[in-house]
Amino acid sequence: MTAMTEAPSALTRLGRLMADNPLLPLTLLLFLLIGVLAVMNPAILSLFWAGNTIKIAIPLAMLAACQTLTMLTGGIDLSVGTVATITAFMTATLAPLTGVPPAIAVALACAVLVGLVNGFGVAICRVHPLIMTLGTALIATGCLLVYQRYVIATGVLIPDFLIWLGTGRSLGLPNSLALFVPFAILIIWAQRRSGFGRLLYAIGANEEAARLSGVRVWQVHLTLYTLSSLIAGVTGMLYLGQIKTASLSLALPLDLPSVAAAVIGGTSIFGGRGGYGGTILGALILTVLTTMLTLLQIPEGGRRILFGLIILAVTALFIRLTERS
Repeated sequence: MTAMTEAPSALTRLGRLMADNPLLPLTLLLFLLIGVLAVMNPAILSLFWAGNTIKIAIPLAMLAACQTLTMLTGGIDLSVGTVATITAFMTATLAPLTGVPPAIAVALACAVLVGLVNGFGVAICRVHPLIMTLGTALIATGCLLVYQRYVIATGVLIPDFLIWLGTGRSLGLPNSLALFVPFAILIIWAQRRSGFGRLLYAIGANEEAARLSGVRVWQVHLTLYTLSSLIAGVTGMLYLGQIKTASLSLALPLDLPSVAAAVIGGTSIFGGRGGYGGTILGALILTVLTTMLTLLQIPEGGRRILFGLIILAVTALFIRLTERS
């Protein structure tokens, strides 16, 4: 007698749908939040609001790209906010002394240096990425404080093209899309189509198996964390043009939200699963959530609590449903 198989439950079918089409539930959630915003304040929804939301979300999405790439291998990069801040601050303070091109070159070189140190620690010294990147972030912050003492009286110069890129609009859309769209296309293509992207998934799924297959894991990690810091450095310069202020804490508030955007977007912290398309939606979702909490006039403490609870709830629901599939 043939055993009858149980029909999958609605929850299981939903989990399979999310696993096969991870962008679908994220898109639905984004439109749901926008609908709630429209009910709260119908006047807020406009082309200007949409452009402003995209403009604010782009630096977060770019830093979240660093988290997505490193999390695919089971790692994380908690130094990206610090690297972005250092790059922005050095660009603004060196530009009056050396000119814009040398200032940008030196600032990006510092970003690459931090990435090389992170990669060396993770790949060669086998330090856990969380500890390694947190340690380098603290050291780099200390170096920035020392550097700031020597340039405190030199003034700042924010390059005009960064201001155009960070705050300008063309046809109602932010100019920063001119940087972000090619960047996003390149990251999405590289993840799925390039050999390097496939290696990230392979290492995240089973690092030992990848090593036994002949993959030089240390080279992948060294390249990965250097690339992550370079992306953070470029993001810092974009953010400098957007904020138009040289601050010692410019991009630090984006550190943990960048992790949250990647996780909400479906990237597993255990490695081997995820993609940048979901991360972009995660960054937009967090930006819309911030707008919603601001409209509710919730105090900063309450906003942080609700923000964290929503992130945990969405992440837990996504993991539970996809694991059921």
